[in-house]
Amino acid sequence: MAISPRIIRRRIKSVANTRKITRAMELVAAAKMRRAVAASQRSKAYAGLARDMLAHLAAVTEPEAHVLLAAKPVERILLIVITSHRGLCGGFNANILRRAVAQAKSPERMAVQRVAGTADILPVGNVAVNVVAVGRKGEDAFRRANVPVVASFRIAGDLPTAAEARPIAQLAMREFQEGKYEKVVVAYTDFVSSLVQVPKFRQVLPVSPVDMEKMLAGDEAAPTLSKQETIFEPDAARVLDQMLPRLVEVLTYQAMLESSASEHSARMLAMRNASDAAGEMIDDLTLTYNGARQAGITREIAEIAAGSAAQE
Repeated sequence: MAISPRIIRRRIKSVANTRKITRAMELVAAAKMRRAVAASQRSKAYAGLARDMLAHLAAVTEPEAHVLLAAKPVERILLIVITSHRGLCGGFNANILRRAVAQAKSPERMAVQRVAGTADILPVGNVAVNVVAVGRKGEDAFRRANVPVVASFRIAGDLPTAAEARPIAQLAMREFQEGKYEKVVVAYTDFVSSLVQVPKFRQVLPVSPVDMEKMLAGDEAAPTLSKQETIFEPDAARVLDQMLPRLVEVLTYQAMLESSASEHSARMLAMRNASDAAGEMIDDLTLTYNGARQAGITREIAEIAAGSAAQE
């Protein structure tokens, strides 16, 4: 059945309008990505030093010196998962949620716990995982997967702030100190480049030098750390009380910044792909339109010729 050129022309106009929208969304996402990447880069060096300091403190300080350093056999894990509040960002949410849901339903590797500064592995039994969802997409996904969600947070703007990260870190520290959980892990998407974003899992509490990614991959070798002497002034308890909560907040905030930069980058690429697909669709529809238009002209010429022959 021949398609009317008018319908094809209307379809071309509709796709062209859609391409204008996706192109505008791509430019907006690119601008937001640049701001998010700049914020992430500004704090990345500080967060890296904070992570190194936490690893150093865990190695040189006795676990009983502070409750945030104490490693216990894991029975309950609090998993903080950072996703986006909005969609249209390609596979950004799917990539982190696929791994997070899998780890939540099979948390044996995630439950491996080492005593700080030693090669001792604490025993692992039956492990329960609860989730703190940062972003509506993560909350919806975990509820569909029947994974308990104990708290949900939303980011008000396009770029998370330290004030928004602080309640999340404080919730994790409070629940850990009260003994409701023996381990706290944050799952986020690490921004590598505008084309590459990698899902990451990082142990936040208890403070540990162990790389969570190596643990999940099955490489559970104990890190080599020197047990050098560290002098705390006025005393270890006061220094740790001030330092450890701030450092945990810094790591949480950096994870949110990395996730924000990854989200805007993924949305920019998704909108660029949508614009390219719309352009290809317009080319195909234009070719179809030209064919239908030529067929109509040929049909009209044939009808004129047939009428002229009938009169003769």
